[in-house]
Amino acid sequence: MLTQTEQARQNMVENQVRTWEVLDARVLDVLRNVPREDFVPASHRNLAFADIELPIGHGEVMLKPVVEGRLLQALVPQAGEKVLEIGTGSGFLTACLARLAGSVTSLERHADLAEAARARLAAAQVRNAKVETTDAFGDFQPDEAFDAIVVGGATFALPERLRGWVRPGGRLLAIVGESPAQQVTLYQRAGDSRWSSASLFETDLPYLHGAEPPRRFTL
Repeated sequence: MLTQTEQARQNMVENQVRTWEVLDARVLDVLRNVPREDFVPASHRNLAFADIELPIGHGEVMLKPVVEGRLLQALVPQAGEKVLEIGTGSGFLTACLARLAGSVTSLERHADLAEAARARLAAAQVRNAKVETTDAFGDFQPDEAFDAIVVGGATFALPERLRGWVRPGGRLLAIVGESPAQQVTLYQRAGDSRWSSASLFETDLPYLHGAEPPRRFTL
């Protein structure tokens, strides 16, 4: 018999995520089994399965469950693939990616969020994900290319340097544009310099530090 918390998590998947056209069986299974409630700040634990964004500090948020499901389904991480996540946040999406992929490297610029995410991942026995405290839009430079990259917050424009971190044949998922009409966009690298892109759905999320719109001066 399911506990009350487990039942609430199942209801979240069936009544929220699935109805938002998330139908990938692997993604739904991950969302059913990764304990989202353990990645939510203690002060908001009673809202772990609500259809809302949850504040986690520094002006950042934990995404809605439906958005997390759509991102996972769009990126389609496969067993054995190396995934880079930009913006660890609570660590929940990191844990889900780790269940689907071979390994995950997650970047978080805020040391306290990175430390908390590491602790939550360890408690959830996620062993194939590592969290680095660094600024992806600053001096960070990976020592390898990745099969897939997901940017977990909004960017006004896609930083071009990210394209060089994707293996030929790989993909990059980012939330691009100007609030309140940002586009979740999937970029696919067909070769060394050939790319395709597709806008998947619209959302509105806080911008990652260093990826905000340019300031506009008015008289």
